[in-house]
Amino acid sequence: MSTQTAENLNIINNEDQLRADMYSFLANLLRAEPSAELVNQLTKLESDESPIGKSIKTLSKLASSLDLPTIRDEYVRIFIGVGRGEILPFASYYLTGFLKDKPLAKLRNDMKEIGIQLAENVKEPEDHIASLFDMMSGLILGKFSKKFSIGEQKDFFNKHLAPWVDLLMRDIESSRIAVFYSPIGTIGREFMEIERSSFSMDVTG
Repeated sequence: MSTQTAENLNIINNEDQLRADMYSFLANLLRAEPSAELVNQLTKLESDESPIGKSIKTLSKLASSLDLPTIRDEYVRIFIGVGRGEILPFASYYLTGFLKDKPLAKLRNDMKEIGIQLAENVKEPEDHIASLFDMMSGLILGKFSKKFSIGEQKDFFNKHLAPWVDLLMRDIESSRIAVFYSPIGTIGREFMEIERSSFSMDVTG
């Protein structure tokens, strides 16, 4: 195989780049209390009239109208709390009711096979939703030794996100605490529906 052909195989098309960007966007919003820089970036977002686009516009307006301490406090109350937050965004908790359970062990096995290593500064278990979204983005962009096929992406999605991510996003969307995070839940729910539909049309995996 020529060098040129090998390079072409690693070119990311626009659709996959947008998918990877959306996974990273959601991961950054759900990872921790947002920074001033991130909130400022949200105020500049522009979008269309699609369901996701409308929620992005709502999020942008909220980023402009709410002060940073209020937004950061909302994150803490929803996801951290005193002792625990309203929502625990971990696969193990959603699938078994316990943290660091079998879903985490299965994920770690797959991470080892793929060659994914957790960054040293990450303290949360790997099955946190932000970490899983980061992994999906990495699979799409080829950050883990190669560009993974749609079939391989579908397999990872079906194993580690499909069984619980819709429920998580609906919980965020409908949280009694959420104002800023409610449209983020909507964006996540709509995007996961698009991903699920796209993977269902894939005949290779």
